[in-house]
Amino acid sequence: MNGPPEELGTGAGPSTRAPRHEPGVELIHLASGRRVAVRTLAVGSGERTVVFCHPAPGSGAFLPNPDRTAERDLTVIAIDRPGYGLSDRIEAGRWATVDMAAADIAEVLGRRGGGPIGVAGWSAGGRVALALAARHPELVERVVVIGTPAPHEHVPWIPGEHVAALEALRGAEPAQAHAILEQQLAGIVPADPASDEAIASLGLTEVDEAALSAPGSRERLAGMFAEAFRQGAAGLAADIAGYTLRPWGFEPAEVRAKTLLLFGARDPVAGARHANWWRSRLADARLEMVPEGGHFLIVPLWSRILSHLAPGSKKSVRWRGPEVA
Repeated sequence: MNGPPEELGTGAGPSTRAPRHEPGVELIHLASGRRVAVRTLAVGSGERTVVFCHPAPGSGAFLPNPDRTAERDLTVIAIDRPGYGLSDRIEAGRWATVDMAAADIAEVLGRRGGGPIGVAGWSAGGRVALALAARHPELVERVVVIGTPAPHEHVPWIPGEHVAALEALRGAEPAQAHAILEQQLAGIVPADPASDEAIASLGLTEVDEAALSAPGSRERLAGMFAEAFRQGAAGLAADIAGYTLRPWGFEPAEVRAKTLLLFGARDPVAGARHANWWRSRLADARLEMVPEGGHFLIVPLWSRILSHLAPGSKKSVRWRGPEVA
């Protein structure tokens, strides 16, 4: 079940295989006792920090464009959500909800200190970015949302057979729902994270070929997938259950941060209808629609993303394509 695949832990508690420390990764015990992996993707000399919220399936082990990041001298961090990469699975009896993922980021940022941050969320990560901005306005100054689907009840996008399967889990205990979803999703765990099948699981198509062909792009994406499935389908199952079976924990109108919406007109996952839904409900949002863009805008538009999140780091750029009316 992957409806569609980019958007579809068990409740068995932390993984029995203890994550090991790796370069650029810090394992932090939250107040709950659960460990999260905080990945430092780039280190800048200034105080400005950008937080990247990864897609589903995905992990924090993905820096869209190292060169463009270095040009702006920014620090970029990302946090693996429960069951992904080196982060523990969600605790037994709990849901890995959107607002819980935002709360994890807020707790990590509170320990790090520093001023307001910019946060970018790609696909499923866009919900987390917006939840963080809504629930912790003191932390978030600017947001970029890249190809994030609107709620299915407002803009239907999940295939009917998957909707039916998810509805059958409504009312289930978290551990049961996670276990069933993890079993159903086991078949999409790729043997080769760089394979075309793995790439397709994110909703990428031939429209995204140019971005995938950029130097190092496919390799970085494969690295993200390798970490996404380090614990099998646990992270993906927890993510899907959290955003389809539970409330997101925020309303778009609560987001007061200056928000940039980047969507591709040819995105098979989240196109113009999704983009317009978000724009009509966010208090301070600009929509930039890429006419020939797909779901992999995060690489070709990474400079645009950083110019919005950290406008003083370098001369800002703006997408000159038309907006959707």
